[in-house]
Amino acid sequence: MTVFVPPASTATMATPAQSPSPAEPARLLPIHADRDRLFNELHTRPFPVLEQGSRVSQVALLHGGKDVAAEYRHIQILCERYSILPPAPGSSCYYQNFGGFELRWERHTEFSTYTFIHRVDGPEPFQRTALSLLPPGWLAELPGEVISGLHIEIMAMPEPSPGTEALRQHFEGHRLISSWVIDRKARLWTAYRIHNDGLGRILVLNKELNPCLLGRLVRRLLELETYRMMVLLAFPMARSIAPGIADMDQQLASINEQINAIRGLDDERRLLGQLSTLAARIEHLRSDTNFRFSAARAYYELVLSRLEELREQEEPGMQTFNEFLPRRLTPAFRTCEAVSGQLDNLSRRIDRASELLRTRVDLTLEAQNQDLLQSMNNRSQVQLQLQQAVEGLSVVAISYYMVGLVKYMAGSLHEMGVLHYPELWVGVSVPVCVLLVWRGVKRLRKQLVG
Repeated sequence: MTVFVPPASTATMATPAQSPSPAEPARLLPIHADRDRLFNELHTRPFPVLEQGSRVSQVALLHGGKDVAAEYRHIQILCERYSILPPAPGSSCYYQNFGGFELRWERHTEFSTYTFIHRVDGPEPFQRTALSLLPPGWLAELPGEVISGLHIEIMAMPEPSPGTEALRQHFEGHRLISSWVIDRKARLWTAYRIHNDGLGRILVLNKELNPCLLGRLVRRLLELETYRMMVLLAFPMARSIAPGIADMDQQLASINEQINAIRGLDDERRLLGQLSTLAARIEHLRSDTNFRFSAARAYYELVLSRLEELREQEEPGMQTFNEFLPRRLTPAFRTCEAVSGQLDNLSRRIDRASELLRTRVDLTLEAQNQDLLQSMNNRSQVQLQLQQAVEGLSVVAISYYMVGLVKYMAGSLHEMGVLHYPELWVGVSVPVCVLLVWRGVKRLRKQLVG
């Protein structure tokens, strides 16, 4: 083992004051660019710390993916009125105390929530909310469309515990839902109705929960209300497209029946065109509904998670949240799942039918091509025979003219006394001319073909 010893001129004795900080070596490590942001994600959007007497009002608005600048400007108007620092550009949440109330703004993928918290000492719940403390007109000009709204009030559990009839007056006489939560340390009361102010109401009677647990409970209730409404956004869409899916299913069944009665290529092409039209309609519906149905699936899982986190205990004679909410929420979600499944199933069936028809078309075209090739082969043979016949006639014709030339030449030589017996020479020239012409035509044909 080799130990490095610094030169005597530079070696110094380290004192406790000069010893490096334990954090200094870590700062020398290469850090990922998003490491701090990802690490601090655990601390974003914390739950509020609430005490008894706190009154919480929240509205969730669909922003439709619009630019966040409109929300910044609207919050900035409120901040300027109260001389409060506005949210930083690019932020997705903002928590600030405005004196009489606290504002908690959070922007999500599809919606933004505005939560207002204040404390008012008073025996009657829901008589004065944080919304009444806002400047006139500011609340009405919030950017987006309200999808959910809820008032939550936290009161100490009185002794004896109030009965259903005593609390019904705070919910405008509606039938109430109630349960104990978190090991019977608090009790929830609600009617799950939209009241005269356009928002719902939940009353929390606290027995033993500390401010942190109260804040977590309220956050679960607010998320439960918002997420269940986001689940139900897909329900009207599913109901509206269900009849169209049924009609397309019948059209596909009719096309499948006609496949067995196909008589020719025209029928196959006609049915293939109908299937292509159906497939285009299905893909259009899937592209329009895929995000909404996928989001509903994710929100539904969050609703079930929030219900489980309540750890409810039933009060005899009362419906719990876990009994009331899934009663209609689950069938609505199952309808969306069924419609989504029908779209996928119909798409697969159309693909199979189209593949079958394309196979039939390919086989028909292959048979036609074979017939065409056979016909072309027959024509080629006929053309070859005609060509051979023409070549034979050409040899005869050319030989005839050559023999004629030889005859004229032999006659001229006979008149000159140079050649005797011209007819003999003409007769002898006939096979010679035929042979020469035949060889010449054959050589010419090889040159043209080669």
